[in-house]
Amino acid sequence: MLSKVYGSAVFGVEAQTITCEVNVDTGVGYHLVGLPDNAIKESNYRIAAALLNNGYRIPGKKITLNLAPADLRKEGSAYDLTLALGILTASGQINSENLEKYIIMGELSLDGSLQPIKGALPIAIKAQEEGFEGFILPKANAKEAAIVGDLKVYGVENISEVIEFFDKGTPLEQTIIDTRAEFYKNLDFPEFDFSDVKGQESIKRCMEIAAAGGHNVILIGPPGAGKTMLAKRLPSILPPMTLHEALETTKIHSVVGRIKNMGLMSQRPFRSPHHTISDVALVGGGSYPQPGEISLSHNGVLFLDELPEFKRGVLEVLRQPLEDREVTISRARFTVTYPSSFMLVASMNPSPGGYFNDPDAPVTSSPAEMQRYLGKISGPLLDRIDIHIEVTPVPFEKLSEDRKGEGSVEIRKRVTKARELQTKRFLELENVHYNAQMNTKQIRQFCQLDKPSKELLKNAMERLNLSARAYDRILKVARTIADLENSLEVNGNHIGEAIQYRSLDREGWLG
Repeated sequence: MLSKVYGSAVFGVEAQTITCEVNVDTGVGYHLVGLPDNAIKESNYRIAAALLNNGYRIPGKKITLNLAPADLRKEGSAYDLTLALGILTASGQINSENLEKYIIMGELSLDGSLQPIKGALPIAIKAQEEGFEGFILPKANAKEAAIVGDLKVYGVENISEVIEFFDKGTPLEQTIIDTRAEFYKNLDFPEFDFSDVKGQESIKRCMEIAAAGGHNVILIGPPGAGKTMLAKRLPSILPPMTLHEALETTKIHSVVGRIKNMGLMSQRPFRSPHHTISDVALVGGGSYPQPGEISLSHNGVLFLDELPEFKRGVLEVLRQPLEDREVTISRARFTVTYPSSFMLVASMNPSPGGYFNDPDAPVTSSPAEMQRYLGKISGPLLDRIDIHIEVTPVPFEKLSEDRKGEGSVEIRKRVTKARELQTKRFLELENVHYNAQMNTKQIRQFCQLDKPSKELLKNAMERLNLSARAYDRILKVARTIADLENSLEVNGNHIGEAIQYRSLDREGWLG
């Protein structure tokens, strides 16, 4: 007797429906075909124990199991439940009438309980697109899959519940989530708030500008000046994610199994990889390609602490994703593309010892050490960072003050208004949504200067010996400053402030 049960495989951030065909015939043997990996090949041991412990068994006959389409590589242990139900229905142990209406996925423990799976959200989206009535999966993933409307999602804890549902009609409890209520629930209570930061008003202003225009930023300062503290609070002042952005972000985190017992992600992601990270871990890849840190920080912030400590090769692979806002991983048989539109925030000490041009410094570095340290950061990478800001240590008087600074929610309101202006401005342009994404042609169109402003910029570039790459960056940042002030024109004040944010272009830093 032949039975068909439907599962799903995830490639990149998209899912594809897999048909698990099970045929039970006279003879002896267990044959699993359709390019399964080792985790799927081992499933027969888990299935046999789980069925035995729940009063069922694998029949002593010739069992052939096919995962179609057979030319696609299948991986992971999430097919256990699918294959187990296929064996039970093909051997006539349970009724198979409504089986084809559901996508069924789950990893089995030996007692029949279900372990969480990866990629529940993309699978649920595909199931809804293809007109399936429901999705049966482990309870730990139910909230994640229930984000998708018009699909009945049933979270189960044991295979016995699924068997009784199909065989005896015992109802399963449907998981229902109010997506919008979940989404807006935690927006006004950020975990890290700017009100915790004492002093550093100029740096807070700089972070506000970076958030308003989506600009990449690098913080330079001695140890203990507050660089990491400021960077961690940046997501709290970014505009709230739209539902589309939240769905896109949740999808990527779902693929790597990071959304357990959690619905839609409402907070923007903040990723801070260690400086020993490999280039594959950063951009994604592996024999079965997985999203890297840059994709996990999609629609959020990627924070690289102690930038010169990262391997140069690792930093160089960032250049293309920063430009294209997506990363494509190619393998011999297939290609996957992961979105990677993130804000890069980097921090660094000004020298290997941590102090620069400070006569009272406990550690000083020779010019050769300085050059070697700063030489790890290439010009093309710095070219993609709009704002450079020097962070100085906070004096004791400021640290000991009881007065709290301005909170993240107030700053976010100003940032959101500035972003709304940019959305209107770039409405006709396909891949430009905020100022940091402007190319040279758009900068000329939207950042026109009057004569005094041009003169100011010319003098600054000559006197401070700013590089040519700084010119466009200054105009972009000035445009954002003008947006924060709700000004249509970019004037001298905006240009003057933007010039301050190009520390690393001056003589004496990177030459």
